[in-house]
Amino acid sequence: MFEVVPAILEKDWVEIEKKLEALKGISKTVHIDIIDGKFVNTLTFLDPTPFAKYKDDFILGAHFIVEEPINYLDSFYKAGFKTFIGQIEKMNSQEEFVAKGELLGEVGLAIDQDTELDRIKVDLFDLDLLTIMTVKVGASGQLFNEQYLEKVRELRKRLQEEPIGKKLTIEVDGGINDQTIVQAKEAGADRFISNSYIFSGKVSENLKKLNQLLGR
Repeated sequence: MFEVVPAILEKDWVEIEKKLEALKGISKTVHIDIIDGKFVNTLTFLDPTPFAKYKDDFILGAHFIVEEPINYLDSFYKAGFKTFIGQIEKMNSQEEFVAKGELLGEVGLAIDQDTELDRIKVDLFDLDLLTIMTVKVGASGQLFNEQYLEKVRELRKRLQEEPIGKKLTIEVDGGINDQTIVQAKEAGADRFISNSYIFSGKVSENLKKLNQLLGR
């Protein structure tokens, strides 16, 4: 089942709330980028508390682009988040993050554009999703880089050759628009994170177009 998920990367709650209000009733899932200013220079809004207002409107997902993502799990869970994705590059223990995350909801790991799949040290069976970045993590509005779809193809092939016993969602994040979503789908992705494209113009129409391109 293919899914388009709108992403929000903002430093101010006012801007986040505007986008959440724009998505009400047209998307059941929202992807929130949480960036600490240490993993990369970008800094986003870090307080999970206000999101609790929207926990019944959306399936809230957090993408932790931070040092030690495990330290953020409890507070975001308490605010109503149900999906937890951690970048592995500044994560001390993938095993500990995944073990704790799976007790709280859907858990995944994310790899930056130059990080290879063999850096994933946990059993794929323990993951609900694996996020492959097709831009440099940490900023919206970047151009999609097709070369990183090779990791999507490699992962899809691996899953076909060695089924892991449960559905692992392959998520692509970065530069997804009405052109690149087709490339990502053909490479083997299931889930598509889109920020700039969805929020440039009429949100409902842009989201509808992406879904139509996936045959939804």
